[in-house]
This record gives sequence, C-alpha cells and structure tokens, in this order.
Amino acid sequence: MTMQTRRQTRWSIGALAAAVVAVVVLPVRTPAGTGEHASMTHEAQTTVEDFRRTDPELSRFFDGAVGYAVFPTVGKGAAGVGGAYGKGVLFERGTAVGQSTLTQVTVGPQLGGQAYSEIVFFETPEALASFKKGEFTMAAQVSAVISAAGASAQARYARGVAVFTLAKAGLMAEVSIGGQKFAYHPYAHHMKSASR
Repeated sequence: MTMQTRRQTRWSIGALAAAVVAVVVLPVRTPAGTGEHASMTHEAQTTVEDFRRTDPELSRFFDGAVGYAVFPTVGKGAAGVGGAYGKGVLFERGTAVGQSTLTQVTVGPQLGGQAYSEIVFFETPEALASFKKGEFTMAAQVSAVISAAGASAQARYARGVAVFTLAKAGLMAEVSIGGQKFAYHPYAHHMKSASR
C-alpha cells in the first residue's frame, strides 16, 4: 500500500467516524417550533401538577372546564407604570392545542419583582372561543384566587372564567389581573386536524 493510499484510507476512516459521531451525538432535527412546543407543554404540565399538589380541590376545575390556559411563569414588576408578561399553553380535553401570550400594562402603586404561575379556566365554549380569537381581555372585576390548600373550595366562575395564581418568587399578597390581554396561536398539527 502506497503512502498516498494510506493517507486516503485514514482520511476516509476519519470522515466516517466523524459522521457516525455526528449522527449519534447531535440531536435529531425536528420541524420548526416542535421542540419549543414540547418543552413548553412539559413545563405547563409540571405547573398543573404544582397547582394540583398545592390545592387538590382544583380537580373540579380541571375536570369541568372546557379548556384552560397555563402560564408557568408570569413576570411582573416596576413601580408607577409596570406590566406583566408570560407565555403559556392552551389545553382542551387535556390536550395541548396551542400557545398563548399574556400581557398587561398597569398604572399606579404595585409590588415589584413578582413572579407567579397562572391558570385561566374557561367554563363555557363561548368564553374559550373568545380567547382563541384573540378577543379576550380580563375584566377589571375578575380577581385571581391565590392557590393554597382549600383555597378553591369557594371559588366560582365570573364571566365564564376562573383564575388561579401560585407564587414563584417575590411578595404575593395579591395579584391584579384586570386588563390582562391574551394572544393565541394554534399548533400547526391542531390546525390541520381541526380543518378536516
């Protein structure tokens, strides 16, 4: 075997080894957004478990609602003019069907540095349809129930929704949810199945 043939053989073996390592080590490429959807859905499901653990009586809302939006982390802060933002997942019959964003602009005294989880339950198909159309804004008189053992026992729907929050960081004496606005984007696979 000549020197040049040996070099070519070594190069071919090296290239083959690199290709094998790339296939084994590198993650499989998924369609755009699929990995993010899976990650967000997992985070939302973990958040649901946190709420259920904190207040087992919430099961009646999970079982009876036509749908619910789960926001694992809503960040809220600033003094004077502030705001809140969070990304979440909408579930129908226990299946993740789309992604949602929550935004809120507030004026006046407020607690700084809040971070909390939020679940919005929809009692009626009409309330859920409004949310999915992007027409849903939280009415000023709707208030959130801060989750704790037994806190949901007396909770009721107001205007077709019930809202629960769970502290993650910072002070949590109360959460003002009036004026929260929501945008909704269905997952592509759900859009295809819904159009059939």
